[in-house]
Amino acid sequence: MFRMMRVLVLSLMCLMLGWGAASAGETIVIKGSTTVLPVAQAAAEAYMKKHPEVNISLSGGGSGNGIKALIDGSTDIANASRFIKGKEIKLAMEKGVYPVPHRVAIDAIVPIVHPENPVKDLTIEQMSLIYQGKIRNWKEVGGKDKRIVVVSRDTSSGTYEVWAKKVLHKAKVTPRAQLQASNGAIVQVISKNRYAIGYIGLGYLNRSVKTIKVSGIEATVQTALSGTYPIARPLFMFTDGWPKGTVSDFINFVVSPEGQGIVKKEGFVPLY
Repeated sequence: MFRMMRVLVLSLMCLMLGWGAASAGETIVIKGSTTVLPVAQAAAEAYMKKHPEVNISLSGGGSGNGIKALIDGSTDIANASRFIKGKEIKLAMEKGVYPVPHRVAIDAIVPIVHPENPVKDLTIEQMSLIYQGKIRNWKEVGGKDKRIVVVSRDTSSGTYEVWAKKVLHKAKVTPRAQLQASNGAIVQVISKNRYAIGYIGLGYLNRSVKTIKVSGIEATVQTALSGTYPIARPLFMFTDGWPKGTVSDFINFVVSPEGQGIVKKEGFVPLY
């Protein structure tokens, strides 16, 4: 009898502990764009301080992979540095997923070179020809007599998609280009190669690289917000349908004055 009661008590304790673990908190999964990653990470840290019962799991991988994860149900929020494509919307709806965009920031895509590169300004046309492989030497654009090393994002990147549209006008990148999986990787490559050129989101700029003006216009918060900088774009968080509960609360936090302060602190452009 005593033994049976002991087993019953232990079983009840296990059930109570299991219930406590399940109800102790909620997890939000966020995947996608490496450009949006610094904003999402800083916002997640600030949000979890306010809501210790919430855990936010965050990873990069590119806008395309984030949207793919939203479609297959493996993420709650998909970060994207581009708008969702028509074929992605079609695939999502076929699977009963209804992607809803939430604009969370504005970004400028900035061409960068090594600090010792004397070139300071390039036109859209010059950059297009460089990335197509039709301009191959820096002397053709006012630099040294050295071969240009082209560094680009891979095709799963939303940053690549916007660059391809606004700079390449959908022409193909030269097959000699070095493809990198993240903004941070491009910064690292450019900082170590005097003759390389790449492009990154505004929030990834640091002193190890030098920015190039585009047709005389410098990428800044002001020029991106006003629309005078020619390679600016909105940054998004996508959800399956209109968000509810904690996911809705987190996105509302990102677009709140406090969240937009985080956007600005991370080097991107707040919505207002």
